[in-house]
Amino acid sequence: MMEVNHIKVKKDMKVNELVKAMKDSGVLQAGKLSLAVDILDEIIKDKECKLFCGIAGALVPGGMKQIIIDMLNDKWIDVLVITGANLTHDLGESLGHKHYQGNEKMDDKELKNKGYDRIYNSLMPNDIYSSLEAFIKNNFDELSKCTTIKEFLWKLGEKASENTIVHACYKNKIPIFCPAIADSGIGLMIWGQISQGKKIDVNAFEDLKEILDIAWTSKKAGVFYLGGGVPKNYIQQAMQLAPNKAVYGVQITLANEFSGGSSGAPLREGISWDKMNEKAKFVDVNVEVSVALPLIVAALKDKN
Repeated sequence: MMEVNHIKVKKDMKVNELVKAMKDSGVLQAGKLSLAVDILDEIIKDKECKLFCGIAGALVPGGMKQIIIDMLNDKWIDVLVITGANLTHDLGESLGHKHYQGNEKMDDKELKNKGYDRIYNSLMPNDIYSSLEAFIKNNFDELSKCTTIKEFLWKLGEKASENTIVHACYKNKIPIFCPAIADSGIGLMIWGQISQGKKIDVNAFEDLKEILDIAWTSKKAGVFYLGGGVPKNYIQQAMQLAPNKAVYGVQITLANEFSGGSSGAPLREGISWDKMNEKAKFVDVNVEVSVALPLIVAALKDKN
């Protein structure tokens, strides 16, 4: 058995040095986070491997947007599946709005009267919705010609400012999927145009063909889940039908597995579903994403 080495923090210590010290300790979530860095580093260096990344939770209002954009621009992510909520926040910032620091004990009635929506201790101005409505209305003619959600999101990315997740996917031609886009502010604004008699030809089921085709033709696949929900399951079912199951996996979640939901299901459970390769390298990191992701990406930048 290997000894647990106690972590020593030094002045001017680099993040990657800290992560290495966490690896030497080898236990609890510090040890798991260091293993996540090693697995993701192996994926990035493996040119035959495609990384499927699923993103859920309040990551854009949580200050994680630039990290996600950097991962996309650095070509670490080959396929992105994301919630409509994150894309709504992303596009809202593209339209000139900001998220603000608050706290979870603020008076929600007062926030409502002042026009702010609370996401735990982050605040979003409600004006985002009026700006989003105008943006969708002004670009609806072009958006309505799209036939898949991926094509729709690339078109949004073309119209959005550069410092956005959707633009990074459009610019780098990274397939981006949002299977539950109707469950978001963007979905509401599209419905608003439809309710006025306008038509749109987006087929929500057509994207399944594309992500399944990517999974089917991948020589190797790795999965990286930031939270769970629909994005995780959308990728998992693609792995289930692919001949080459995921050989790498990193999941960052605080969800509990005993609830039986996908968000808390450990990656090893995917072996029973034939989604994860029996010999895969994988780790579940039970740390809040806004803490774990900056540490992981900072360490990876030092390695790549």
